[in-house]
Amino acid sequence: MTAALPTLGPDELAACCAPVTGGRVSDAAAETLARMFKALGDPTRVKLLSLIAAAPDGEACICDMTEPVGLSQPTVSHHMKLLVDAGLATREQRGRWAYYRVAPDALRALAAALAPVAGRVDPD
Repeated sequence: MTAALPTLGPDELAACCAPVTGGRVSDAAAETLARMFKALGDPTRVKLLSLIAAAPDGEACICDMTEPVGLSQPTVSHHMKLLVDAGLATREQRGRWAYYRVAPDALRALAAALAPVAGRVDPD
C-alpha cells in the first residue's frame, strides 16, 4: 500500500510545485507531482473531480457520485480515496456518508507546475 502524502498548505504547494520547465525539480517535488498526476491518470477520477467541482455547493456526497460514473459505491470510494491521498480532494464524514470537495490549491499548483516560465521562448 502506498503511503499518503502529507497535506500541504498553499505556500508549501507553491514551493513544492514550481514549474518543471524552470529547471531541475527536487526529488520530493517530483514525487509529489507524480503522485498527483498519477491520481488524475484515470478518466473516472477526472470525472469525479469534475462532478464535485460542478456540484451546487462545491461538494458532493459519495452517494450521489455512483450513478454518473456507472460504478458501485465501493469502487467510487476507492477512486476518491486515491484522490484524497494525492491531496486533490478533501473528505468529510457526515453520519454514514462521506462528502468530498476539490482541493483548489492543489489543482492550481499542478497547473502552475506545467506553466511555462516567464521570459522563456518556445523552441518551436
